[in-house]
Amino acid sequence: MEEARVESAAVRARGHAHRFNLAIRHPDNWMQVLRYCIVGGTGYVVNLVAFLIADRSMSYTLAFVLAFVLAATSNFVWNRVWTFRVRHGVPHHQYVRFLTVSAMALCLDLAVLRALVEAGGMAKVTAAAIAILVATPVSFLGNKIWTFQ
Repeated sequence: MEEARVESAAVRARGHAHRFNLAIRHPDNWMQVLRYCIVGGTGYVVNLVAFLIADRSMSYTLAFVLAFVLAATSNFVWNRVWTFRVRHGVPHHQYVRFLTVSAMALCLDLAVLRALVEAGGMAKVTAAAIAILVATPVSFLGNKIWTFQ
């Protein structure tokens, strides 16, 4: 029984590896990555500016969450219209999925942010910038595979 489970897992892993290999050879996927990074760059600016403004009047953690939500909303619109060029599906359902992926990325963001600020003694804005960069690949894959499929 255990041997069958191991074999089944190996077959699934080979299938994922094959799909990944095909995906990286498809030029449209690289254009999506480029567009996603451009949208993410604008979201990065929105996030940092909103963080700088909000950090003046609330805790840095709450300011980071608020900035993240503003940037995520902007990114949803641009990724739906431009990056993935979605013409199917229900936008508000996709927005919920996008926010779910964003919330998972936010958890990663906050863990990195707090570790860098609390344990590493890093400046808050520098730590916020690094946290955003760490979570970006997780966010892209979640949105490509699940939100805008």
